Amino acid sequence: MLTQPLTDLSAWTAHFRQAPIPVLEATLEELALLAQAEEEHGNVDAHRVSEAVGDDPLMTLRLLVQAAQQRHARQITDAETVTAAVMMMGIAPFFRSCTELAAVEPLLAAHPQAWAGLQHVLRRSHRAAQFAIGFAVHRMEDDAAVMRQAALLHDFAEMLLWCHAPALAAEIAARQRADPALRSEAVQREVLNVSLLELEQSLMRAWHLPELLIRLTDDRAEGVALIYPQMRLVKLAVQLARHTEQGWNNAALPDDLSEIADLLNLSQAATKRLLHDIDDIDA
Repeated sequence: MLTQPLTDLSAWTAHFRQAPIPVLEATLEELALLAQAEEEHGNVDAHRVSEAVGDDPLMTLRLLVQAAQQRHARQITDAETVTAAVMMMGIAPFFRSCTELAAVEPLLAAHPQAWAGLQHVLRRSHRAAQFAIGFAVHRMEDDAAVMRQAALLHDFAEMLLWCHAPALAAEIAARQRADPALRSEAVQREVLNVSLLELEQSLMRAWHLPELLIRLTDDRAEGVALIYPQMRLVKLAVQLARHTEQGWNNAALPDDLSEIADLLNLSQAATKRLLHDIDDIDA
């Protein structure tokens, strides 16, 4: 566990490239059942694997990283989704690779605050993914699955920080609780010497993840996001999930509502109803 910040972006990138990506115990249990079904009946395909691991952002990240590492030069397209990654790897090699998986829960057993912090980020990521797929379906986007996945993975650097540097992650959270007006990026730079967004982008490029996924998760490209609706969609889904963590009374929500209404070509009233439907909350 890191207890002191590393010096710069290069050092952080090198560290996390070598650090293991743990996954949720529930994911390991699902994969064990699928591996048994494949061994006994040979009836497991990439879609069944995707259904089992698609809600675990850490397993999703690990699988995409592994697929990128195994990608052959002659392959024209990247594996942009879990399904595509498993199909590229093959069912049998995929299950063999799962024997090396480590679970998050034992890793953080002695760090209950870190486990609580990680769960908080996971809940937010799940809601962001839910909003993203809802927006994408409404817009009839061809890459809806990739946009959902981009929203799910958007905060993976924060997840890895809770796993491997819980004291530093807790320090950031404590400072933001003490002063909610503090900008996240400023606090991260004070504590880590780097922002989590730039670390995330650096890691994705170092791992050679698909370019579309890198682009969809880059919040820094403000002007570009206005031009490309897919980037705007993911950004707004993540933003809405953050602003509604504590309920639907955040002062930023009217601006979010206006932007989402414009994206979806709906009235604000219709947009509000849709958002609550997506979030499974009565308006």
